[in-house]
Amino acid sequence: MDRQTRIELLVDHFKRPRHKGAMPDADVRMPGGNPGCGDVVSMYVKAVPDGDRIERVSFEGEGCTISQAAASILAERVNRKRLTFQQVMDMSYEDMIRILGEDIVGSRPRCATLALGTLKAAVKRIEMDRRLRAAGHSNDEIRALREAIAAQAAGTGLVFGEGAERAARDDVTEP
Repeated sequence: MDRQTRIELLVDHFKRPRHKGAMPDADVRMPGGNPGCGDVVSMYVKAVPDGDRIERVSFEGEGCTISQAAASILAERVNRKRLTFQQVMDMSYEDMIRILGEDIVGSRPRCATLALGTLKAAVKRIEMDRRLRAAGHSNDEIRALREAIAAQAAGTGLVFGEGAERAARDDVTEP
């Protein structure tokens, strides 16, 4: 795909996002934010019951064309392919940048990969919650481990989990 076609695809996904909107029956809603520019994305994930595959995904968010188009493109891809948890975890940030067009989004990697990082955090939350519930852990213990997942993003410039929207809006810096 040539550069102009990739730009048109990004603009189309930004103006007419696919799979955008809250999912009331989601297994998890995972917020993610990019404090560097104020982008916010929440990924909603419904997993196949007792399986390791995503049944469907949707998103909500606001931010730049790249971050919102990337969320739409990712949601479309995941829903079409019905990826396994492992396939999501194996998808690299470089893969996402290549899908979007390195020559277009290469200078904005955090914007381009926010949705993927948020989706990975959602998958980790589903897996962890399932294991912990099966082991009989309390909601308080599960909540503490959720905070640990959000901490994994430390140093990346992205924020996942509770408080991500606030962090992205409160810590906007000039590019």
